[in-house]
Amino acid sequence: MKISTKGRYGLTIMIELAKKHGEGPVSLKAIAQANDLSEHYLEQLIAPLRNAGLVKSIRGAYGGYVLANAPAQITSGDIIRVLEGPITPVEGIEDEEPAKRELWIRIRDAVKDVLENTTLEDLANHTDRGESDAYMFYI
Repeated sequence: MKISTKGRYGLTIMIELAKKHGEGPVSLKAIAQANDLSEHYLEQLIAPLRNAGLVKSIRGAYGGYVLANAPAQITSGDIIRVLEGPITPVEGIEDEEPAKRELWIRIRDAVKDVLENTTLEDLANHTDRGESDAYMFYI
């Protein structure tokens, strides 16, 4: 399964709204500028998130978008499913031989587990602890 820009940018929108939760509406223009993204593209992504009941739109001069629920109640899986569809690594799992079917099911379940156990609150409060897999070379 590959997450497209729809899922990635949709998650960005939702994380930005989570960071501002309780402070009032946030405009897509502000989110686009803060993340160097296309405001037009974000407008296309916000509609399915609103239709799914994950965000609410606020009209007016100081309008924008707010989360429909608290950040701790919205999972990354909720967002990815709305924008990307079902979480599955391959199509037609049921037609695979048993050994491969078991592998695809285990992969699907592992991805679902991560997505369902990672909330917007987790993502909004994440800080880089300096833990990196990169190597540092000194010359």
